[in-house]
Amino acid sequence: MKTYAFPGIIDSDILKIGAEQIPYMRTKEFGDMNKESEELLLKFIGCAGGRTIIYTGSGTGAMSAVVENYVSTKNKAIVIDGGTFGHRWSQLCDYYGCHHVDIVLDFGKDIDYDELEAKISEERPDVLLCQHHETSSGQLYDLFRLSTVCQRFGVSLVVDVVSSFLAEELDMNKLGIDICITSTQKGLNIPPGLSIIFLNKRLNDYQFHNNGFYWDFSENLRNLTRGQTPYSPATMLYMMLNKRLHQIESQGVASVINKVHERAHFFRTLCKRYSWNIVASNPSYAISGFDVNRNGDIIFRKMIEMYNTFIMPGSKPGFFRVSHMGIQSEDDLRTLAEQIHSIERL
Repeated sequence: MKTYAFPGIIDSDILKIGAEQIPYMRTKEFGDMNKESEELLLKFIGCAGGRTIIYTGSGTGAMSAVVENYVSTKNKAIVIDGGTFGHRWSQLCDYYGCHHVDIVLDFGKDIDYDELEAKISEERPDVLLCQHHETSSGQLYDLFRLSTVCQRFGVSLVVDVVSSFLAEELDMNKLGIDICITSTQKGLNIPPGLSIIFLNKRLNDYQFHNNGFYWDFSENLRNLTRGQTPYSPATMLYMMLNKRLHQIESQGVASVINKVHERAHFFRTLCKRYSWNIVASNPSYAISGFDVNRNGDIIFRKMIEMYNTFIMPGSKPGFFRVSHMGIQSEDDLRTLAEQIHSIERL
């Protein structure tokens, strides 16, 4: 089986961990491992002096936790609603009764940063919620420009980096980002099931709200000082995460990111060959999101039935996404493009 859906092909040494017997987690060894994982995660994202919270739960769980614990302390949020995941911020703010103003973007389009600045000047929010990469379309937003605007108006910046972490350069301290969110099934290239919140050191003494039970920041942070979780963790995933972080450290973060970029560049030359349009006006390297020319209604199923291969369908007909994370070669991508094109010609 080949997969170009998240998390991509996973290293065999990582997969072997999932076949082992499950150790008891309330031990010093498990706690020390998790504290080591926190140290590596903070290093990789440029958040020296900060903290992490690692939940057993999806990225949406972490987004919910941020709204429950942090956004609920603010008076008004600006939400960049550029697709499925940007809209999720808006839904969560509605659910928890947080006042918000949405900047709604067309599919695959970039932010008009001058208009955003004018809107922030008018609305005077105290927090901005956005994606780095809107995974539904492939659009990458300019965090430097977002950060510059936020700092000018004293707005706290919260960023979903679920699909950009380890695919794009990212430094929280340099960009002045207060909170980032990621999960394990994208750039970390292990199975889904863990989500990670990065808290900038500026928030070390912040008085968070306690609006939820499972996601409560204070309770999780208290337990994580000893590398533990308040409730039963997905033990084997925590072990996979630690193993993967050591692999990344040995390879070098820059090398991991560069490989993603190289794969994306190569696949996009194939998209050009077959006249597939890259939809995003400023595409991330994490995925290539493209429109096919014909047979868009059958490509997803035919790729499974004919080639035992998974790609990701999109939110509009004929639009597909190919991840550049995980283990893949130029030969893999060349074969993939040939297979998609062969179904176009049926």
